[in-house]
Amino acid sequence: MNSTDGCLASSGSGLDPAVALFHSLSDATRLAIVQRLAHGEARVVDLVTELGLAQSTVSAHVACLRDCALVVGRPQGRQVFYSLARPELMDLLASAETLLAATGNAVALCPNYGTDSSVAGVDEETRESAR
Repeated sequence: MNSTDGCLASSGSGLDPAVALFHSLSDATRLAIVQRLAHGEARVVDLVTELGLAQSTVSAHVACLRDCALVVGRPQGRQVFYSLARPELMDLLASAETLLAATGNAVALCPNYGTDSSVAGVDEETRESAR
């Protein structure tokens, strides 16, 4: 994570809380952590194993989510068990899944934020037909 990708980055003036919320969830690793924690608490070592990422990467993303008050830690001895801070986050994830199901591939074809690897080869007519 670089300094411009952190969840606490601001544009100079007051950052809209909704923008900060969605930015904190816009990273694939952070979203995977949130989705995993939706199923119950986990330690960083558990997340490292399940996500197949380096411990430093997972720790940095968990710290970001904790700084954004989306995740809380429960110390137990030398371990910390992380969980979602608010049950409303589960509602947001469920709503996002419903919206994605309703829009089909339209989001994946977005020329700015799409994840479809074939976007570069998709012409404007094809994008229009996907809408």
